[in-house]
Amino acid sequence: MTYATLATQIDDGILTLTLNRPEQMNSFTVQMAHELVDCYQGASANDAIKAIVVTGAGKAFCAGMDLTRPGNVFGLNEDLAPTMQDMENRLDDPEIINGVRDTGGMISLAVFECTKPVIGAINGAAVGIGATMTLPMDVRLASDKARIGFVFGRIGIVPEACSSWFLPRIVGISQALEWVYCADILEPEEALRGGLIKAIVPHDELLAEAHKLAYRMTRNRSPVATALMRQMMYRNSAQPDPLVAHQVDSLAMFYTSIGDGKEGVRSFLEKRKPDFSSI
Repeated sequence: MTYATLATQIDDGILTLTLNRPEQMNSFTVQMAHELVDCYQGASANDAIKAIVVTGAGKAFCAGMDLTRPGNVFGLNEDLAPTMQDMENRLDDPEIINGVRDTGGMISLAVFECTKPVIGAINGAAVGIGATMTLPMDVRLASDKARIGFVFGRIGIVPEACSSWFLPRIVGISQALEWVYCADILEPEEALRGGLIKAIVPHDELLAEAHKLAYRMTRNRSPVATALMRQMMYRNSAQPDPLVAHQVDSLAMFYTSIGDGKEGVRSFLEKRKPDFSSI
């Protein structure tokens, strides 16, 4: 994995994915979007990767969109007049992909579809897309130097990156609306009170704590079962009736019980570590 805007390192099954434009406070570009999508998709397909930890180089996590770019800073084609019908019927049309679709949303969808646990290690400023790109991650840890802001209202735009789906599910709709209406920069303590982050960690210990959590999630765990758990939780929790979850759970339980489940039972009875299959 070699990228212009990202740095990657795999150590003992954990991919550390670092937003790597420190001189620009890791501000977001269309190129970064495409590289993030590629990285998440590649990690899903790589059996050597068990979990992903995402952080930023330097003092920021991601200071938001790079607003210094010429033209439409979001990379959108202003000559078009897209409709919801276009979004429903032409979503994969290159004209829509390159000129209309929100690049942050494409990242969120790549994280949503990922088969590995994803942990955000928010080391500094996470503003705009820097905040919303963390929402599809499974757990967010924040440095005591982190600052988080859903600041879209300040520049007259709306929250993106599928955040209108993820944020209310994480913190509740009232808290989500307050944060996007007010567009304040949140201290980590407020983010913790609101349920956005799991914990505030001393800055110098942030990555170590994120890696420790990633190891707890993946050591002696079935990659197949973990991938299914991740998709089941996100997708089933959005269904209108628990019957759908029962249908999915039944099939997932059936096939894991005749796969890694057999090895898991044997290892338990034999008092040894399991030898689970890859995805």
